[in-house]
Amino acid sequence: MNTLAPWLLQQNVSLLSQQGHAWLLQGPSGLGQYALASAMVSAWLCESPNALTQGACGQCGSCHALSVHTHADLFVLMPETILLELGWPLSEKAQSEIDNKSRKPSKEIRIDAMRDAIEFSQRTNARGRGKAVLVFPAERMNHVTANALLKTLEEPPGDVKFVLATEAAHQLLPTIRSRCLIHTMIWPSKSDALNWLESQGISNEDSVTMLKAAGGRPDEVLRQQHLGQSVKWWSQFPRAMLSGDASFCADIPSSEVIDALQKLCHDLMMQQTQAPLRFFNEADLPKLILSSSKLSAWFKRLAQAAKTSEHPFNAGLMLEALCTEAREIMNSPT
Repeated sequence: MNTLAPWLLQQNVSLLSQQGHAWLLQGPSGLGQYALASAMVSAWLCESPNALTQGACGQCGSCHALSVHTHADLFVLMPETILLELGWPLSEKAQSEIDNKSRKPSKEIRIDAMRDAIEFSQRTNARGRGKAVLVFPAERMNHVTANALLKTLEEPPGDVKFVLATEAAHQLLPTIRSRCLIHTMIWPSKSDALNWLESQGISNEDSVTMLKAAGGRPDEVLRQQHLGQSVKWWSQFPRAMLSGDASFCADIPSSEVIDALQKLCHDLMMQQTQAPLRFFNEADLPKLILSSSKLSAWFKRLAQAAKTSEHPFNAGLMLEALCTEAREIMNSPT
């Protein structure tokens, strides 16, 4: 059974009707790039005669092999951290190195993995439906890795298809983009997104607040909830920052705290001009009169902090500094 969200189902059927050997799915995070890429490779490899017009059947041997991450004709090219997070197996060599603590899982797509993908693409397929390579997030390729993929995209083996999924297409080499059929992810309507979130077990009242917090991206709602950003947490966040309460964010990754602060800063700027808030409900945002220039400077500092949020020198000190600055800005006169 296909469990794709309705707006992804429509995109999947449209993409499956296209002729080509490489696709690039691009758009902001939270719009379902990985889910759509997975649906495409599932259909390419599915044994049902209707797979390329209706999507994968979900019942054949090929679909079962994909569901348990053991399909011989699919190569998943991802950073090791993402592979582990999504339940995909690492290569034997990589698993051994990580088990022996000789290195940590990589956050980039390693050149060794790319070489394995290229070697895979040159093999004979095992199940007679061709082969597929899924690259996600494609922006995690460094220059060397991307150039290795480029050579294969320029001269692809006859029975292999590539789908690259990215949340930052501007970071990809222009030559990679030019070798792919580009598909920009479609934003779901608010009603479709809310109905889907309700089907995922989120009440309608909660989904309205959390969809706004996620900037209208339904996948982002589920990700934020997984990280502990519940409706209650999100509603109380502005006043917690007004008092500089770092303990309120103690269980949230630094990158997510910075993202929430950027959204708070944005809506505080909107508040100063009496414009509609984008991320917070008006009842949850303290009524403040603040300096637009100070808010703009704060937003720039947060953008700079986001670049190093995954590698803080001291995560606790970083969190204290972020919350202290939020308190100072929110309590400063114009």
